[in-house]
Amino acid sequence: MPGTPKRTLKLFEAVVLIVGLVIGSGIFKAPSAVAGMTGDSTWMFIAWILGGVISLIGALCYAELATAFPHAGGDYHFIERAYGKSVAFLFGWARISVITTGSIALLAFVFGDYMQRLFSLNIGNLQCGAFIYAVAVVIILSWLNIRNVHTGMRTQALFTAIQVICLMLIIGSAIYLTFTGTGNPSATAPASHTSSLNMSGFGLAMVFVLLTFGGWNEAAYISAELENGRRNMVRALVFSITAITLLYLLVNWSYWASLGLPGMAASKTIAADTMQLVWGDAAEKIISLMIAISSLTSINATIIVGARSSYAMGQDWKPLRKLGVWNTERNTPVNALIVQCLASLILVVLGTLIGGGFNSMVEFTAPVFWLFFLLTGIALFILRKHPRADNAFKVPLYPVLPIIFCLTCAYMLWSSLSYVYNQSLGNINAAWIGVCVLLIGLVLLGIIKRLNVKKQ
Repeated sequence: MPGTPKRTLKLFEAVVLIVGLVIGSGIFKAPSAVAGMTGDSTWMFIAWILGGVISLIGALCYAELATAFPHAGGDYHFIERAYGKSVAFLFGWARISVITTGSIALLAFVFGDYMQRLFSLNIGNLQCGAFIYAVAVVIILSWLNIRNVHTGMRTQALFTAIQVICLMLIIGSAIYLTFTGTGNPSATAPASHTSSLNMSGFGLAMVFVLLTFGGWNEAAYISAELENGRRNMVRALVFSITAITLLYLLVNWSYWASLGLPGMAASKTIAADTMQLVWGDAAEKIISLMIAISSLTSINATIIVGARSSYAMGQDWKPLRKLGVWNTERNTPVNALIVQCLASLILVVLGTLIGGGFNSMVEFTAPVFWLFFLLTGIALFILRKHPRADNAFKVPLYPVLPIIFCLTCAYMLWSSLSYVYNQSLGNINAAWIGVCVLLIGLVLLGIIKRLNVKKQ
């Protein structure tokens, strides 16, 4: 039965969704790179605090947009309002083709790989356990969200709670090591000298920090479904990012207190190395389970928000109208969820066929993401003049905070472009991958515009 989104989601559900979107496997890997790039414990912690502050600034900008223009399309709707349907279509295409479905597929592979380590699942001599786990998790979580929005949200709450408990286990292990004196004796010893700040190294460290904080913007996709949206959207974003920042600081302190800064920088499996000091050989299994749970949490959250941008595209373009159907009984975009599930499964198969190159292909589209993220930040300045913005939450210290957010997005765009330009996939410069995604989108846009005219 077609309809429109209803405001049935609670503040708690929004919080667990945001936390689940942000906290992924990055916190088990990125701290090692950040420690090496900053070269000083003080600057390392400053980098993580700054990441939280920048994310909070961005969240306040999104809170204004989401309360002025609550819509299941989130970023897609803001871009459509500011720049028109054509630019919004390119953004929606990028999400369907790579940003959302690619993330689901990658996370499914991470889940599959770690579950295979825990519970090997192969058919005869065929090494397909990770593939089976990846396919199964996409289908099962998609089915749960197709059933009902609250089924998906209850699943999200359970996964997020387990995920936070896992991180608390790392923190608890570090506290135990500190009180028993069995950690690295030089971990918290005063440094003999203070390392000078390397701006280029600190800047690169911030790229890793901000990537680890990424995902909070997806909260905009539930803005039309959140009870008391104007108040609760701001509360959900501020509370979630504050809690995540504190959690990240505690986890980084745990790594530092257990391994020391040199140990952090040198470690390739920083969480496992920390846990091994307390749990011994069982640490590898525990960390594998933690990363698998984090992947589950992120997959489910991405499935929830990803389908809503496809729904918004279906609302705007008649040839895609089947995507724009909202099932009022289940309060979810069922058709969009089914299409997203199928697209993700296709990418899982593709990833299995081309191996690690698929991971790189998805990572190399980061400039496309940051380009549209920057456009969304600029959209705040454009849409503030709209009459509907009068009753919305207002970003404090305007225009200073939105400018900081836009400059951060521009820096991340430049950093991701610089990284991609120096990489290759096969014999092809990686920069062409993002260009190809947009070019294919332009071709599809032309086709859909023609079909749109014929259907009118």
